[in-house]
Amino acid sequence: MERYDIVIIGGGLGGLFCGAILSKEGMKVLVLERHHTVGGCLQSFHRDGRILDTGMHYVGSMREGQIMHLYLKYLDIFDSLRLHALDESGFERIYLSNGKEYRHAMGYERFVDTLAADFPDEQEGLKRYCRILQDISRLISPQMLKQGKIADFNECMKYMSLSAAETIGACVKDPVLRNVLAGTNALYAGNRNTTSLYEHGIITGSNIEGCSCFVDGSQQLADRLAERICSNHGEIRRSSEVIQIHISGSYADYVELKGGERIYAKNVISSLHPASTMALLCDNSVIRKSFHTRMNSLSNTYGFFTTYLLLRPGTVPYINSNRWYYNTDDVWSIDKGRYKGCDLPFMVVISQPGSIDSGYTEVITILIPMDKRRVERWRDTQTGKRGEEYEAFKLHYSETIIDYICRFHPELRPYIEKVYTATPLTYRDYTGTPDGSAYGVLKDYHNPLAAYLPVKMKIPNLYLTGQSINVHGCLGTSISALVTCGELVGTEYLTKKISNA
Repeated sequence: MERYDIVIIGGGLGGLFCGAILSKEGMKVLVLERHHTVGGCLQSFHRDGRILDTGMHYVGSMREGQIMHLYLKYLDIFDSLRLHALDESGFERIYLSNGKEYRHAMGYERFVDTLAADFPDEQEGLKRYCRILQDISRLISPQMLKQGKIADFNECMKYMSLSAAETIGACVKDPVLRNVLAGTNALYAGNRNTTSLYEHGIITGSNIEGCSCFVDGSQQLADRLAERICSNHGEIRRSSEVIQIHISGSYADYVELKGGERIYAKNVISSLHPASTMALLCDNSVIRKSFHTRMNSLSNTYGFFTTYLLLRPGTVPYINSNRWYYNTDDVWSIDKGRYKGCDLPFMVVISQPGSIDSGYTEVITILIPMDKRRVERWRDTQTGKRGEEYEAFKLHYSETIIDYICRFHPELRPYIEKVYTATPLTYRDYTGTPDGSAYGVLKDYHNPLAAYLPVKMKIPNLYLTGQSINVHGCLGTSISALVTCGELVGTEYLTKKISNA
């Protein structure tokens, strides 16, 4: 009977990252993915000859010597990725209800100077804000790796206990500038009443340090990680759904696949949502009932309604920045902003590069937040089988979105060849996230320990990883994977090896 060192449930970024690390370190690894494609939110798909991304559109800290660059360099995949640096003078362009454009520039000094040109009385406040971001970024920096640490988690907890909105408000007085600084909060499902300074700081700081988009889709990152696992003599099995984790004594003995096959392993890592992992346990008595209750009671972040505009080739210039259009006076609010019968509090508009050399884009992706209640009536249906009412709902939303965005870019409308849409239920079906939640478990600075979960379970050989453990996004999920792998190969050994990559 074949027995693996590690079986990993889920082939999203967290599972693939763990698989690539542990197979590189000589372990016999098997990754089980229930879909026919690995990647989770990294997945790209093709429509009418174009590449469309599911959820990962750009990544921060990717410059030489920065933390994400180091992680990928250690895995020998950075040089094989096709990346394109976003506009340093304004990689994020934010349009508030006053109609003006405000820019987030790369590099802290340029970031301050750019916004100080619009808010000259706030220069010192902007510097103070950036110092806070830099302090947070240092907690997960390459210097930490050299010390044998993934992060300074004690200091991280301090920032997890602080409000992002209140900290921004303490740094700058101008209410418009406060909105500008929080204007990209959809990157972490921002909520004025719950979002921690840690979440805001890690993600915003990472992007200011240097962010890039994927050329030809984010699927390439998933594919490179999968190739690395296989070249390290690991295995990946697609269309393999785990239905149970079997417990013998107090240990995970094997996982059972749909169809009855048993796969034995010394250790099991689940990259699924924590509540989904709990549901797989065949013997719930090993873990206290209170812990199960806690996992099942955790709130999840909102999802997105996504509209993909497929454009006539050679007609619409590529925009090398992300555009944020707000239909409310408060960037933290997602329950306002009605437009023609739809909730459109804001839109994130992303121009996906096809051939960078051409200077044109063939796909524009537009995302708006959507609460699961908007699609609740179809929750027990599957993609492609939701009926005419659902299709009419999607059509109404997409037409309203296009009408709204064409108020700012009227030149788009004549060149739209085709439109595709996805609701939170689409994300649920293809990425396995509960209710189509964009970022998994909702974090709350009032009680950070309730939602920041340990990677090591009470079952000694069962581990968690993924975006719900630390912070979501490419960087946050990678940090969680390192923490998980550190439990298995030694954190100090792993971090120092990465720092010397």
